[in-house]
Amino acid sequence: MVHKLKNIKNSFLMGLVAVLIYSCGSAKLTPASSLGPVIVEMDLVNVVDDKVMVTIDPAPFSSDKTTFYIPKIVPGTYSLDNYGRYIEGFKALDYKGKELPFERVDDNTWHISNAQELDKVSYWVNDTYDTESEVEEVIFSPAGTNILEGENFMLNLHGFVGYFKDLKEVSYSLQISAPEGLESVTTLNRGTVNVNKPDVEVFEANRYFEVIDNPILYAKPNTETFLVNDIKVTLSVYSPNGVYTASSLKESMEKMMEGQKNFLGDINSTKHYAILLYLSTMEDKDAGGYGALEHHTSTVVVLPEGMPKDRLEEALIDIVSHEFFHIVTPLSVHSEEIRNFDFNDPKMSQHLWMYEGTTEYFANLFQIQQGLISEEEFYKRLMDKVANSSAFDDEMSLTELSKNVLIEPYKDNFVNIYEKGALVNMALDIRLRELSGGEKGVLWLMKELSKKYGEHRPFQDDKLIDEIVGLTYPEIREFFNAHVVGNTPLDYEKFWNKVGLHVVSEMQPTGYFFNGEIPMIDVNAKNPNEVFVREGIVLSSFFKNLGIQGGDILKNIDGTEITLESIRPIIGQSFGWTPEKEINLVVVRDGEEIEVSGQVGRPTIEVKKLVPVEGLTGEQQALRTSWLKG
Repeated sequence: MVHKLKNIKNSFLMGLVAVLIYSCGSAKLTPASSLGPVIVEMDLVNVVDDKVMVTIDPAPFSSDKTTFYIPKIVPGTYSLDNYGRYIEGFKALDYKGKELPFERVDDNTWHISNAQELDKVSYWVNDTYDTESEVEEVIFSPAGTNILEGENFMLNLHGFVGYFKDLKEVSYSLQISAPEGLESVTTLNRGTVNVNKPDVEVFEANRYFEVIDNPILYAKPNTETFLVNDIKVTLSVYSPNGVYTASSLKESMEKMMEGQKNFLGDINSTKHYAILLYLSTMEDKDAGGYGALEHHTSTVVVLPEGMPKDRLEEALIDIVSHEFFHIVTPLSVHSEEIRNFDFNDPKMSQHLWMYEGTTEYFANLFQIQQGLISEEEFYKRLMDKVANSSAFDDEMSLTELSKNVLIEPYKDNFVNIYEKGALVNMALDIRLRELSGGEKGVLWLMKELSKKYGEHRPFQDDKLIDEIVGLTYPEIREFFNAHVVGNTPLDYEKFWNKVGLHVVSEMQPTGYFFNGEIPMIDVNAKNPNEVFVREGIVLSSFFKNLGIQGGDILKNIDGTEITLESIRPIIGQSFGWTPEKEINLVVVRDGEEIEVSGQVGRPTIEVKKLVPVEGLTGEQQALRTSWLKG
């Protein structure tokens, strides 16, 4: 998400593992229970029809049958993406190279007979970026894959490497042949290179989760490394037309991450963090979903290469700061559902309010505490979240949303975790500081939970709120029962009043179809030729004066039938409209065509602003200072 589509990871054992390298086809004398490594070979040199060959060689099986999986879902995405859709030419081979019988049960599952004779499986992998404009169920680009022969490989490894049933906890050895001139950037442990295969890079993982939690970006060298206290940060940039270099973006990233580390203090869950930035050309065969997917020690970010530098840096700060804060949760604080994530039959945790909501809140709070943004900008961001949240079901329990995020109606409300989830954390922060005389807030709480649990110890999903109440105050249970477990909407004015803030309204100039970068119109995802006025947002005077409502379908403007293609030049022309221009529109409302006309006027929009109250009390001032300054 975007960046807010992002997105949760299990914790894992860190450290090197001793990996025994078995040659292909050799006799295997030890049972799978010996936890011998699964050897994965990936050939990025001999790409065929934009596909990469992958071979997976496990230890021998003692059972007659086994099952091989490609993930249906991965942590941080909250959608069933079925990565097996991109697998072709699957083969199960015995030790003599002969094919064994198998059954492909669904997109992501293969049942293999005669497993005792199985030597390895092989298959071709297609990438997701060049099919985004062709498939109905699109994989979010930061969670997707790219194969551009000799130029770039975005290896979100869950799209390439599968796992055998009951072998998720064994070690893995990835052996990758890559074209000369391309550099690999990843936080995955590097293994010892085989002297007989000096051109093959070796990476080691303690278990399958560690494989898919460490993406690899192969591209021409465009990398910068810097230290933030004792954390080594690697920034790798793929810019297909050479518009951006890592060195040109290093300064803003370094400043931002130094602020984050100062904010976090003694929370230190990783020694190496990688930012893998993929800049898209925005062409049909390139990535079109912009945002990021977090991992424990890295993040994949996808943005348009054509963005101006100031906007690109602003987007990177907002996106990467969110992703980096995931080292707090779920890396240091996570449930058993996250620690033992099932990639093909997932059991979702009920605490997205924390995994994503707390993280998103921190991504904004640290910027005000570290002086990166003004108080006015921070207040604006909070009001933007209130406005964005209003488009969703405000009476939906956040724990119910989280547990059921893969199904409707919860799935349609998922994005609200980044809006209302952050606001719930804001309110919790203010309440904790109020009860503790300014000494304890959400960051203090996360530090305490990190001390108790940490990277290798998950909490029980249904016990977390009890733990939080035990660490804090009885009144906090009332807060959770009402606003997190329960369905009582937050009274924002109540919490803002505690810190001496209130909301005022004012009219501001805006565009005819856009309020800044926020569109007032949208396109039906199932019918790209249907353009409609958005519901659940404040509309400009342009729409209101013409009597147009949210949900109306724009059928015709000044004689032009409206489609996705025809609306674009009209939006461009609107920047030159004068207030006296007459306009005729035909809209469809509840199946009925309605014709409206009039002058376009000078569009304005009602904006609600969060501002300090006059006559601030000493108690309000102290609480606000504690909140904003930490």
